[in-house]
Amino acid sequence: MTMQRSADEAKQAGVTYHLVPSTVWDARKSEPQYVPEAYDVDGFIHCTNGLDQLLEVANMFYKTDSRPYTVLVLHVADIMSPVRYDDADEIFPHIYGPLNTSAVRGQLTVDRASDGTFIGFRHSPR
Repeated sequence: MTMQRSADEAKQAGVTYHLVPSTVWDARKSEPQYVPEAYDVDGFIHCTNGLDQLLEVANMFYKTDSRPYTVLVLHVADIMSPVRYDDADEIFPHIYGPLNTSAVRGQLTVDRASDGTFIGFRHSPR
């Protein structure tokens, strides 16, 4: 699995990324469908095209959340719920409905500094 660093690379590869607390994903990954903790509030599932952009998002919104995180690698064409871009640059696709877990093509481990800063992603061991 190749990691798509930029938003353009991810979009061309038909891949998007979803950041999730590892314990949440571990509890739900064997289910046919997944919804994140904030789904009832947000009404959709947040995704990000490109790992460089995802690193920025993670540090902007989740730096103070000390839980370990996992990145889900999603194959966009396999997502059964509607996927829509609500941003003009088409970097942040939203999934309007549950995510069928069959669209998850891989996972990345999130590396963090001692102060909670997200510093990178790497392939998860199988």
